[in-house]
Amino acid sequence: MGITKKFKYSLVALAASTALVSAAMTPAPAFAQEDSGKIEWDLSDLYTSADAWEAERQRVLEDMKGIEEYKGKLGKDAKTLLAAMDKISSVQKEAVRLLVYAVLSADEDLRVAEKQERRSLAQSLLSSLSQTAAFVSPELIKVGSKKIEKFIAKEPGLEKHAFNLRDTLRQEKYTLGEQAEGVLANAGDVLSGPGQIYGLMTNASLPWPTVTLSSGEEVMLNQSAYTRFRAVSNREDRKLVFDTFWGAWKTYEAMFGATLGTHVQGHIFNAKSRGYENALESAVSGSNIPTDVYRALVKAANDNLSSMHRYLKLRQRLLGLDDLHYYDIYPEVTALDRTFTVDDAKEMTLVSLEPFGEKYLNHLKEGFAGQWMHVFPQEGKRPGAYMFGSAYDVHPYVLLNFNSGFEDVSTFSHEWGHAVHTMLSKENQPYENFSYTTFTAELASTTNEVLLQEHMLAKDLPDAERLYYIDRALEGIRGTFFRQTMFAEFELRIHEMSEKGEALSGKKMTELYLELLKKYHGHDEGVMEIDDAYAIEWAYIPHFYRNFYVYQYATSISGGTAFAERMLAGDETARDDYIGVLEAGGSRYPYELLKDAKIDLASEVPYTTLINRMNRLMDEAEAILDRMGK
Repeated sequence: MGITKKFKYSLVALAASTALVSAAMTPAPAFAQEDSGKIEWDLSDLYTSADAWEAERQRVLEDMKGIEEYKGKLGKDAKTLLAAMDKISSVQKEAVRLLVYAVLSADEDLRVAEKQERRSLAQSLLSSLSQTAAFVSPELIKVGSKKIEKFIAKEPGLEKHAFNLRDTLRQEKYTLGEQAEGVLANAGDVLSGPGQIYGLMTNASLPWPTVTLSSGEEVMLNQSAYTRFRAVSNREDRKLVFDTFWGAWKTYEAMFGATLGTHVQGHIFNAKSRGYENALESAVSGSNIPTDVYRALVKAANDNLSSMHRYLKLRQRLLGLDDLHYYDIYPEVTALDRTFTVDDAKEMTLVSLEPFGEKYLNHLKEGFAGQWMHVFPQEGKRPGAYMFGSAYDVHPYVLLNFNSGFEDVSTFSHEWGHAVHTMLSKENQPYENFSYTTFTAELASTTNEVLLQEHMLAKDLPDAERLYYIDRALEGIRGTFFRQTMFAEFELRIHEMSEKGEALSGKKMTELYLELLKKYHGHDEGVMEIDDAYAIEWAYIPHFYRNFYVYQYATSISGGTAFAERMLAGDETARDDYIGVLEAGGSRYPYELLKDAKIDLASEVPYTTLINRMNRLMDEAEAILDRMGK
């Protein structure tokens, strides 16, 4: 996971932040074993102490006041425009650096109130900066593209701002007057209310039920316990966990329906206020991604549901079941009798990514040699994994919770994909253009996962181990392509229902989600039984509060697989195209950037490539099972 954000007026705020075998690549160096102790990042590269951080925050708050001096003057002359843009960019860069330190420090131990307060202060600072600079977009549009282009031609210093200036002017028809823009900026806190309420309910207020498993163990089914126990081997326990957990959510169906429905109405309010055709167009316009990409993705998933259903039947075979239910989707169907150290992860990542060439590998080695990672789980530490590389003058940081499984190695490679993307972007772009969007961010990480999988499958392995890696690859496609696209289709449908004047309710959302669950999982074809009670799952998905966000995971695994398959096929242009995408950072619109690199995500080609890989993997898995007599 990367961390990405841009301000409305299109200037960068945060940078981003989910194997091939080559015949003549330099072997990866050996690494000394480090796993016996802690591996933690060094935040002094950002600030030497919390006091130094606070002193810098106060300085930035004072410096921010200077932005208002340029209000009403952006059209005066080229030098004034340059001074204004440089001022905003400078303040923003330092404000983001403050946020990076605050987030990383807070995530080391979520129990420390002082660190959480520092995070809030940093977020408040960025919010204040956004409000302070709210005049920029409407004023630039008032000045007009003709005059701005003359300024750019006259003043060489404006070149680094040119893309973002033109991007703002591209939004002319959707940008309101200064007063209206201020109103929308101030409405941000109100419109974010449903998401905040959802977070409070699901993290702090929902009463969690308790179940007694077949082992006699009594478990309180909060979200983390559900994630753990939904995958247990005992089928009756899985059913009990599902029935109990989703029964608890069903109690709050009406409330969560009102919360998500209000959130959707907020998206529609913003879209209508700015004159967009619909909420989807508004959501993807910031990165200038055609709505055709979203619809092509949904169509591709629906056109290839037979492959999804084939995979589910393969899971049923691996589980040895006579029938398949939704509560059978999470238990592991293969196992790997080996563990991996962090040093193994480093070496496997380096070897699997050799097709990217020395430039890419040297950045990896530089990162591995530095104190850029917080690796192992510890009490109070934020769960999960991410890369945070938004401090432009400092290297990226990687948070992991490494537990020695192959999935941990895959996550390691995934996050370092984000990190090297950031490094290459910083190396080739000024601050104003280095922040890339999620649309390309997740492609850079999922490509690494595909390469790692292919690297392992290129080895001469026992059938059981080969089957494990194939299963991990197939499960990645199910979870990242089909499941995320199902979410995307649900999100699109509820927005379209509301836009047509249909009142949303928890009951209607459950009915729609049940329809999609049955379609994607082959209920009517007899592939998997979907019990009506589990259709409340939509209320559990936090991504629906991110405004058409999840589809980018599915486009990314499709684009990443397309790049990997080109390399596997011996396409000599694939590496240069791929590195070119990473080096471009945020200097171009992501859809156009990928299209020029021969990955057109508005066409069916990358999705067909992904499905073809999926089918090849299933062919091999079925052949292995035949050999094993299963």
